[in-house]
Amino acid sequence: MMVYPEDPFWALPTIPGLYDENDYRVNVVEALQEFWQIKQARGADLKNGALVIYESVPSNSQPYVCYVTLPGGSCFGSFQNCPTKAEARRSSAKIALMNSVFNEHPSRRITDEFIEKAVQDARASFKGNLKEGDGPDTGIGAFRFMLEANKGRTMLEFQELMTVFQLLHWNGSLKAMRERQCSRQEVVAHYSNRSLDDDMRAQMALDWIAREQESPVLGLEMAQAERELETARLAGRELRFPKEKKDILMLAHNQLGGNANTTGINC
Repeated sequence: MMVYPEDPFWALPTIPGLYDENDYRVNVVEALQEFWQIKQARGADLKNGALVIYESVPSNSQPYVCYVTLPGGSCFGSFQNCPTKAEARRSSAKIALMNSVFNEHPSRRITDEFIEKAVQDARASFKGNLKEGDGPDTGIGAFRFMLEANKGRTMLEFQELMTVFQLLHWNGSLKAMRERQCSRQEVVAHYSNRSLDDDMRAQMALDWIAREQESPVLGLEMAQAERELETARLAGRELRFPKEKKDILMLAHNQLGGNANTTGINC
């Protein structure tokens, strides 16, 4: 188990070009931004630029919570008990900077060897079901296609695309597209060129509004999403998928006028 200091400055190994080699104590918020700016300057493919985005959860009392979204789409949150909003921002920057540094390890880059290992692990998750091969119309085949299309990128840089397909699966959109005879390869090729933006969130929210009008399910989904996000945040895990789920469900809830049954949810 890792223990992180409460000090707003965090001791890190020397990273050439990130800060003075004689100064091992850095402001984590500034260092995180500079880290991604250096990556972009060195040729990293960051289609939305090197901007690191912070989002504080509205609250009038501690503990305060802050999320940070990195270029490429990965999201992390404050994992400590933060008495101020500034501390929450630094806490989120700490875990994001640690993951950003770890992401530079060769094992995190999508290579031919990485793809074969990832596909092998995915196939093993089917518990030996040989019918789930890696042909173009299988889930594993679509997974391989996505990885090969992003060869050379790191896992953090690949995160937003992965989150898009996690949401499409969760939302039932992939099932609906299969029923319309769309192949997995066609779906992957289409969504590989789309960003996770407000239009996509709004469309998914409309789907949940339609479900709520048929049978009240939104409250239970929101409660589950809240629990998943909180558990992952306190464990210091990557958060983009559970956070997007919560945001989409909250958007649907607000468009319904806040009338969904959200008993037990701290909105």
